Amino acid sequence: MSRGFTLWFTGLSGAGKSTLAGQVAQELRRRGLNVEILDGDEVRTNLSKGLGFSKDDRDTNIKRIGYVCKLLTRNGVIAISAAISPYREVRDYNRREIGDFIEVYVQCSIEELTRRDVKGFYKKALAGEIQNFTGVSDPYEPPLAPEITVDTEQQTEAESLKAILGYLEQRGWIPAAGAGSAPGRSTCCT
Repeated sequence: MSRGFTLWFTGLSGAGKSTLAGQVAQELRRRGLNVEILDGDEVRTNLSKGLGFSKDDRDTNIKRIGYVCKLLTRNGVIAISAAISPYREVRDYNRREIGDFIEVYVQCSIEELTRRDVKGFYKKALAGEIQNFTGVSDPYEPPLAPEITVDTEQQTEAESLKAILGYLEQRGWIPAAGAGSAPGRSTCCT
C-alpha cells in the first residue's frame, strides 16, 4: 500500500485552489497514486448540506472535511482538500488529527481576485451587498508557516504546480516524475 497524506489547500475564493488541486491530482494519478479531492463546494452540497456561513458552521464544515481526509490518509490515499478554510485554529486542529498533513497556501490579493471575478462577488462584497464574505466582511487567517506557498498573482499555474510537486518529491511524499508508482510505505493511523 502506498503512503497516504493530506494536501490541504487554503486561500481566498478564486485564488486557484480547486484548479491547482485538480492539476496535482491528475499528475499524481498519472504516477499511479491513489488520490481523492474534497472540494469545498462539493462537500457543502454532499456532506455539509444545511450548514450556513457562521463561524461555528464553517468550523464544522472544515472539521468534517478533515475527518474524511484523516480516514483516506490512514488508508493509503492521498487526500486533497480545496476549501477556503478561513480559520487557522481549525486548520491546525485538522493538522493534529491527521498527522501527515501538508498545508498549501494559495495566495492572491483582493485586488487581483476582484479583477478575476467574472460573477462580481468581490465587487458586491466590497460594496456591502454580500455579508459574511471571506476576506472582505468575514476574516481569513492566512497560515503562519505553511509547508508550501504559491502566489497565483505572481506565478503561472504551471509554476505553482511545479512548486507543489517539487516540494512533495524532494521530501519523499511522492515518487519523482518517471520513477513509477509510490514506494510501498504505509503510514500509521493517527
